[in-house]
Amino acid sequence: MRNIKLLVTLMLAILILAGCGFKNGQEAENLLPYEDQLESVQKAVNSFKEDSGGLLPIKTRDMETDLYIKYPVDFKKIVPSYLGKAPANSYEAGGIYQYVLMDVEDNPTVKLVDLRIADTIRDINYRKGINGYGPVAEIITEGVYKLDYKKMGYNRELSVQSPYSDTQLPLVATGDGKVYVDYSIELNRLLQENVAEVKPGEDIRHLLTDNFAIVPAYSLPYTVNENNEPVFMLAK
Repeated sequence: MRNIKLLVTLMLAILILAGCGFKNGQEAENLLPYEDQLESVQKAVNSFKEDSGGLLPIKTRDMETDLYIKYPVDFKKIVPSYLGKAPANSYEAGGIYQYVLMDVEDNPTVKLVDLRIADTIRDINYRKGINGYGPVAEIITEGVYKLDYKKMGYNRELSVQSPYSDTQLPLVATGDGKVYVDYSIELNRLLQENVAEVKPGEDIRHLLTDNFAIVPAYSLPYTVNENNEPVFMLAK
């Protein structure tokens, strides 16, 4: 009986997924960060590095680019010699993830960027004032602000789907007008679970990259306060 119930549940789930539409015709496989896809790209990167004398199959980005999107994998360099084709969930194949490398100096590791976050930030940047600065609703902390979405023409506050859970994450802005995702909720969850020991003054975003395949792209650095709670860590 238990097996029958499980089978029925799985069939219902398949029917629901089949009936759901995905933006731009995306299939379910384009949305999931499959472990085997990560492993196949990692093997291709490792083989390319070995054969090229230490070079990495990455696209060139400005040195000032955010660390978490700084080293995107260049699939043209590994397909088809080291990989049959780009993964179905990759941007190059119509998926929602950008494959990137972290720790390129010591241990090049394949990770993912959720590009749906970039779409939301791009929309906000489009609606900001002509001087490049968004209207401020309130000060969160020194140098970090909550945006006034109504003044930008939105009828609600914007947020983004967390790549780590079902939580909606808020957005913040800095004094130079740049918009970032606030990952405090997810960082606090990990701190509460005691996944690692951290110290004030240390950038704790590595808690996310250490525990998940997806990196905290478009984020400000965080550290912890005396209560071991995540706080923004801005340069003085």
